[in-house]
Amino acid sequence: MNTTPSFPLHSRDRALVLGGGGSTGNAWLIGVIAGLFDAGLDVTDADLTIGTSAGSTAAAQIAGATPTQLFANILDAVPPQRPAPVGSGPGRASARPVVNHLERINKIIADAQDVADMRRRLGAAALDMDAASDGAWSTQWRTTVATRLPSQHWPERTVLITAVDARNGEPVAFDRHSGVDLVDAIAASCSSGLPYRIGDKRYLDGGYRSNAENADLAAGYGRVLVLSPFGGRSLQPLEWGTHLATQVDKLRAGGSRVETIFPDSNSEHMFGANAMDLSLRPPAAQAGYEQGSALAGQLSEFWS
Repeated sequence: MNTTPSFPLHSRDRALVLGGGGSTGNAWLIGVIAGLFDAGLDVTDADLTIGTSAGSTAAAQIAGATPTQLFANILDAVPPQRPAPVGSGPGRASARPVVNHLERINKIIADAQDVADMRRRLGAAALDMDAASDGAWSTQWRTTVATRLPSQHWPERTVLITAVDARNGEPVAFDRHSGVDLVDAIAASCSSGLPYRIGDKRYLDGGYRSNAENADLAAGYGRVLVLSPFGGRSLQPLEWGTHLATQVDKLRAGGSRVETIFPDSNSEHMFGANAMDLSLRPPAAQAGYEQGSALAGQLSEFWS
């Protein structure tokens, strides 16, 4: 298990960090990358790609298909229709479960002493839920994740998929040398509050490792591009030092050049409580595409 990965110095040039953000976050990430790509800037050639939660799926997707095709697939997909409650607007049908989940996480954070204590508490709560399960959820979730990937094989390029060990709260970064299938690594990273089983171990969502981006894993890289569907926001207290802004400051202090891309103000409503609304995937992807297209010129010197 590779929890503290190291890389040859000659390969530590460009890192792409893909943050979590639910279903709409994944679509936005693909949209941004496709917009950059179609405008002449290919960021999929990064020496290191770090994927967290929805970003882990995107990391595997861009390694197995062109950004243009992935973007087209999102626009062409027909999301399942779900009846909305009377008086609710777009996305409200899926908002309540997400809000309930956030309320539970906020309580755990409020009771925790630091990020390590938070992860231990999250793990304990998840294992309590898992004790009454026969493991069927993990099997079903693995099947769902597998259908989203162009390839189920680890890419040759260096990709890190973040997760948390539910037994002790320790952070994990899977790569192709970890002895874990790519599908399992991504299923663990995207597991939200439920424990995902890999053999006799249980893992939690990679967003609980540090924050939704885990940009600290790019330390030592010369150029770091961070795509954050949540706009760098975090539920964790600032004093814990886990916020994206704090991690970016540390990367820059270590000599890295860092650029960040957040959803613009016109698309922010598609994330957060609406992050699991499948009907918002096409507009989220389109919003990301437009941002990527507009930013390609100014990022060209930074990346190329």
